[in-house]
Amino acid sequence: MRAETRHQLKQDAFSRVTIDAAERTAHWSVEHRQTLIISVVAVAVVLAAVIGGWYYLSTQDEKASLELSQAVRTMDTQLRAAGAPEQPDFPTFTSAKERAEAATKKFQAIVDNYPHTRTADMAHYFLGVNAAILSNNGAAESNFKEVISAGNREVAAVAKTALASLYAQTNRAKEAIAIDQELINKPTASVSKVTAQLQLADIYHSSNQPLDAKRIYEQIKKENPGAEVAQLATQKLTELK
Repeated sequence: MRAETRHQLKQDAFSRVTIDAAERTAHWSVEHRQTLIISVVAVAVVLAAVIGGWYYLSTQDEKASLELSQAVRTMDTQLRAAGAPEQPDFPTFTSAKERAEAATKKFQAIVDNYPHTRTADMAHYFLGVNAAILSNNGAAESNFKEVISAGNREVAAVAKTALASLYAQTNRAKEAIAIDQELINKPTASVSKVTAQLQLADIYHSSNQPLDAKRIYEQIKKENPGAEVAQLATQKLTELK
């Protein structure tokens, strides 16, 4: 019983820290790369769907999962003010860049030491997220594509939304639109149809295609009457006028 309790506590702790990191990364996205927010928030959903499976896999994957939780904690580390002294008991970073670089090393170590595990797929995803933070768009694209090609449909869908966001931010709207349209046609538990629709509408809006954005928002309202997302679509339609 004690072993089972420890196992559950470890799993709960891992879930909590990873979801917290996803929420924090989403906050960064609002401020810096607006369209990436949907995909990063969605990673919490993916983790809820697959984390249970991680712990019955091999010892290798369990070790990798624990290291992933530590790497995600690095992404959650506080930044200290310029000139403030470093506190040994409470690790901090002086900038988001420094923090992203430190996290990148840890995620890369997981990929190198535990290849072919589900945890490595998630490490690739977070490598992509941190590469985007560091404006290393080539590395971000490469890591997102690695996740997509790995074969895990749910995690791949999240990576696709991130890749679409990256394309939209780098003047590749046509490719971004194609990805979101695919997700709309084939939604998953991790990326619902309406999630892909919202991102697609945002891409249309940001690429000066307001009529297409309006069409998507109207479709969302029609398909989700009375839902909160319908209210959001109404708000977005008002902003387009």
